[in-house]
Amino acid sequence: MKTRATGLNPHNRFQTIVTDRGADDAHDDGWYRAPEDELNPDSLATEVVNESVKSIISRNSSPDVPFDQSINPYRGCEHACIYCFARPTHAYWDMSPGLDFETRLIAKPNAARKLREALDKPDYRPAPIALGVNTDAYQPIERERRITRELLEVLLEYRHPVSILTKGALILRDLDLLSELARHELCSVRISLTTLSNDLKRRMEPRTAAPATRLKIIEQLRAAGVPTGIILGPVIPFVNDQEIEAILTAAAAAGATRASWIMLRLPLELDELFQDWLHRHFPQRAEHVMNRMRDLRGGKSYDSGFGRRMTGIGPYADLIRQRFAKKARQLGLGLHEAEPLRTDLFRRPSGEQMGLW
Repeated sequence: MKTRATGLNPHNRFQTIVTDRGADDAHDDGWYRAPEDELNPDSLATEVVNESVKSIISRNSSPDVPFDQSINPYRGCEHACIYCFARPTHAYWDMSPGLDFETRLIAKPNAARKLREALDKPDYRPAPIALGVNTDAYQPIERERRITRELLEVLLEYRHPVSILTKGALILRDLDLLSELARHELCSVRISLTTLSNDLKRRMEPRTAAPATRLKIIEQLRAAGVPTGIILGPVIPFVNDQEIEAILTAAAAAGATRASWIMLRLPLELDELFQDWLHRHFPQRAEHVMNRMRDLRGGKSYDSGFGRRMTGIGPYADLIRQRFAKKARQLGLGLHEAEPLRTDLFRRPSGEQMGLW
């Protein structure tokens, strides 16, 4: 399907009743449709509804995730990356992790107001907020909705630290805010860089910025004084693993200072979606890829255990770790380290200043 990663819309695991939603279903159900999508007759339009959230900061206690709290301005992601580990979360909203995840999005227009309320609570203690780690904060609908920019404006006003992960060129629109945050050591950015091949990018991440564009994003962020690194996530056996050294070299040349990687994860419905994509785009190596994935996951497609889910186990995982570390050291890239961000500058516009501790 044009500009979409999958044509599948598998059954939502929480629903007992299945209804079809096809490309011919053109009735007006109140969802927003992006005009540019209507120009592609063999694609589905992007549809967006608003959600008035009760809270906006999510807390995390997973020992293998490098942040304690995060904010996601949107549910679902128009970037349509076939490997996205967040796809199964769409089932919680009675939608499919397949095509629905890419085309039926939920925006949180009251996010900035809820962030203010959270930061104004007397018992709130500042810690870096990871912005857009589940779904990309700079996916295409941000151009019109501007929710991410509103959040950054609040964070700058409160002098609150934030880290951002994205593969969207739209981040450069907010260079004024990011550079000011960085001037106070309150901001860092990681660019997701999974391939240097335009063809593979088109198949794997159809609505994302081109690889060359992402390298230019790194250059411009670094020129503006914003600490910038990359994450090679995911590493996919026999699909993009041969690019590890080239990706790190290109990122370092563009100005990246840190790098990390994650192995492909296939939780729940993502297993079916990825395997369908694999057989369509790489039929001759599909079984080879999946056999290696099972080697990494103790005989299964996925293992959710902490300490294993991000990297896998066994000789292949060790090889990827060694290759990545060796090249990163040669290039002077910091490995898996989070950029140090200040918390002692936190302030409330009402005039209350946080003490040092």
